[in-house]
Amino acid sequence: MRASRLLHLLLLLQTRRRMTTTELAERLEVSRRTVLRDVEALSAAGVPVYTERGRHGGVALLPGARIDTARLDPPELEALSVTGLDERLLARLGLTAVHETAARKIAARQAGMPGEGTRARLVDVVLVESTAWLADERTEVDVAELAEALRHRRRLRIRYRRSAEARTATLVVDPYGLVVKAGRWYLVADDDGAGRLFALERLAAYELLEQKVRLRAGQTLRTVWTALREHTETAGQVEVTALLRTSRLDLARRILGARLGEVRDTGRTWCTVVVRYPDVESVRQLLQFGDHIEVLGPEAARDRVRTLAADLAARHSSRTR
Repeated sequence: MRASRLLHLLLLLQTRRRMTTTELAERLEVSRRTVLRDVEALSAAGVPVYTERGRHGGVALLPGARIDTARLDPPELEALSVTGLDERLLARLGLTAVHETAARKIAARQAGMPGEGTRARLVDVVLVESTAWLADERTEVDVAELAEALRHRRRLRIRYRRSAEARTATLVVDPYGLVVKAGRWYLVADDDGAGRLFALERLAAYELLEQKVRLRAGQTLRTVWTALREHTETAGQVEVTALLRTSRLDLARRILGARLGEVRDTGRTWCTVVVRYPDVESVRQLLQFGDHIEVLGPEAARDRVRTLAADLAARHSSRTR
């Protein structure tokens, strides 16, 4: 623990050059006395670090001195290999601490790079937030433990509840790995030789089996995920034409995504949109637009919306006590 703290102290000084003992104590989460003891130990070991007294004093690294931070530890390399995860998602994988250490090493390395002070670093002007809006934590399993289990490259017996079903079913699958998209975690695995997505929020339990994983030749997590994503995001064969309030067009783009096709006749109040679905039943998604939408065709889509709306109206009619 102390070795890690000493390295952290040096990385902070290489980045900032000079810091007060109070600042260091807060960053290292120790007392000021511990900071002074650490500085004394480093100095005795020949590290060019020293203390300065006075109003502008503190702990400093000798000008020109640099700590070799070119090498990252294997856990730090792994943490950086999943770049794009935000703090919340890194925590689910148990990578918060090593990711922070790797980031400090990079910051220390960048401190002496040419151009320092002339422009901001990219990390200072670009922030990646992978978690979806209003997302909650509903996964039943520990993501970090599952990720570690998958590294053994063995088959899994899972208890999984399919969408719209109340009970779980037991399956034996061949896992490729985990994918997080818009804050939701998915297990990507072959089920009877076909790629499938299993939402972790509906994964009740899993068991690592003794048999080695049986993956399709030439397939990887990335290739299987790409195929599954493209299939999921395929626009579909049924084209539904509707009138939509222009004020809800941005909302439609956000909700419908690639399913929203042509937009035309955009006026001050209404516009005409084309939405592509794999089947007529999927038109129920448009009910969330309430009185801001009118389905024009095909007639089967209008009939389905009419039936669904009538059912909703009946359910929300006044009840007699």
